[in-house]
Amino acid sequence: MKYRLLLYCSIVVLFTNCARNTKIKDKGFQVSTNVNNGDNSKIEGLNKDSLKFDTRPSSVLLTGNSNVRLTTIYKVNYNKNNTKSFIGSNNFYSKYEDNEIKNGNNWNNHIMPGFEAVTGYNLVNVSHFDIKENKTNYFFEKPVLIKTLYYPTLLNDTLNFKPISRNYFMISAYNEDTNKDGFINQSDLRRLFLFNIKGEKVKLLIPENYSVIKSEYDLAKDFMYVFAQLDTNSNGKQDEGEPTHVFWIDLNEPTKFGRQY
Repeated sequence: MKYRLLLYCSIVVLFTNCARNTKIKDKGFQVSTNVNNGDNSKIEGLNKDSLKFDTRPSSVLLTGNSNVRLTTIYKVNYNKNNTKSFIGSNNFYSKYEDNEIKNGNNWNNHIMPGFEAVTGYNLVNVSHFDIKENKTNYFFEKPVLIKTLYYPTLLNDTLNFKPISRNYFMISAYNEDTNKDGFINQSDLRRLFLFNIKGEKVKLLIPENYSVIKSEYDLAKDFMYVFAQLDTNSNGKQDEGEPTHVFWIDLNEPTKFGRQY
């Protein structure tokens, strides 16, 4: 079968570590006491959250840098009776094309060469630990709702017969209550951040008045294409009819990016 230059990737997110008979609620958490009950009564569970909540580490991720280890941090959730707690678990994105190795592209089932990608229910931060310096820091100063964490893989991926490695991180996240409803959740604008190998925030890869929708990969250029919707009326959420634009990111040098559509 002829190999396509653009790979479309999909995942099924599995929610585990949940107490028996516990209903999974919408992702997110409350950040303000100024809540419009009329709008948020439909957000099950979230309007009962306190402004402060417990977090718990899930697991350690081994990165392609031998001195860097990441720990995913999840919001502690409770069942309706508040008698049992649970957290989300790491779920890994993977591609559904499996014939790249014939073309000198062995990605070890990663969504893009050189990267592993993780998502999870109420993933709210990531801890960065430098083994050599014995130093820990967090990607975000305050909890955010992380959609996807991209980090350098420990495995030996190849692209066009050549080894490929990454020395940075990308995180897609809802980091702000952009629609001013009192919550950080999936109704807000989703942003894409670039971090260096030390876990320090470098910049936004997509302008902040956009909301990221999806991405595609171009193996010929080693580009990531990001589809994002422009918040034209500045109400902090995605509305029907607002334009979608396409941005490119050079994964060899991610500080180079731009809009192509």
